[in-house]
Amino acid sequence: MSIAENLLSIKNTLPEHVTLVAVSKTKPVSDLMEVYNAGQRIFGENKIQEMAEKWEQMPKDIEWHMIGHVQTNKVKFMASFVSLIHGVDSLKLLEEINKQALKNNRIIDCLLQIHIAEEETKFGLDEKELTALLSSEAFQQMKNIRITGLMGMATFTENQNQIRKEFTHLKSIFDELRKDASSKDTQQYMSILSMGMSGDYQLAIDCGSTMVRIGSRIFGNR
Repeated sequence: MSIAENLLSIKNTLPEHVTLVAVSKTKPVSDLMEVYNAGQRIFGENKIQEMAEKWEQMPKDIEWHMIGHVQTNKVKFMASFVSLIHGVDSLKLLEEINKQALKNNRIIDCLLQIHIAEEETKFGLDEKELTALLSSEAFQQMKNIRITGLMGMATFTENQNQIRKEFTHLKSIFDELRKDASSKDTQQYMSILSMGMSGDYQLAIDCGSTMVRIGSRIFGNR
């Protein structure tokens, strides 16, 4: 099957409320254009420089999502165009995004990354850190970022029960925050739950995901 056919077969399996991020890291622009021409407009990259190069070369109606771990010193290279930053895992990083967004006269949408996996290698906030961040005065002062939801990655394991447990846990944190947010005047707040990748996206959708990040199933293995 071609890349475009892969994309369409995945899209046919996704419920209407689930957004597909085509994970295009390490792939050449020609592959991305094949997916673009098949109708895909949201691409996910994990290296800011690579994303910026592709942004320069490709059509301007694409939404670029930064899905990798973000170093604060690199934020400035994407602040003018990035649509959504998935992996925000510290107040320090949020402050830098806010600062660079202000310089570019933008409000940048962010997802807070929650640590749900049993692996230490995964980044993310725990629940205490999440609560502390959201209630901090520094966070309240930020006018150029918008928290549109949460993101999490399950443990890399064959154990479906464990993955389901981790996804369900993230969904319950998300639901709690949405309940608290119902008093907020903005609809954007906590509307996205980004969980699920090529190997586990169907399980993630069953557990309440509204955004899946799929790479190898579209572009083939790296």
